[in-house]
Amino acid sequence: MFSKEESKKIRQEFWISFGKSFPRKWTLYNTKVKDLSFKFHFERKYARVSVDFEQMDMEKRDELFQKFISLKSILLEMVPDLQFESSYFLPNGKEISTIYHQLSGVSVHNKNSWQETMHFLRDTMEKFESFWEEYQDFIQS
Repeated sequence: MFSKEESKKIRQEFWISFGKSFPRKWTLYNTKVKDLSFKFHFERKYARVSVDFEQMDMEKRDELFQKFISLKSILLEMVPDLQFESSYFLPNGKEISTIYHQLSGVSVHNKNSWQETMHFLRDTMEKFESFWEEYQDFIQS
């Protein structure tokens, strides 16, 4: 078990190492669509790359999410095993919509899983970004 401070230090070490291993500018929050972002997550039991639809009114969030759903078969060809959640609750209780790909059985606290996780995060995000580049005009319309 790690203290909060130890855990924080390990997480920082991972993300610094990830940034040095794959130095590039990711899209992340730079989608030019309010409250639509691409995110990396690495926790104690899994790693995840997601497209999150946050804090917008429900109607707008659903409309945007449905545009992704209309392209679901294309997206699944690029990133198999995606999960589509129109209603997902974050640990803080906030409701969002999300599309994500998850790698289970890895832990930010286990440095032996870092290399596998880094490749998973990079490869999955590159596929999400490629999809975004191809279909962002449709999604933004």
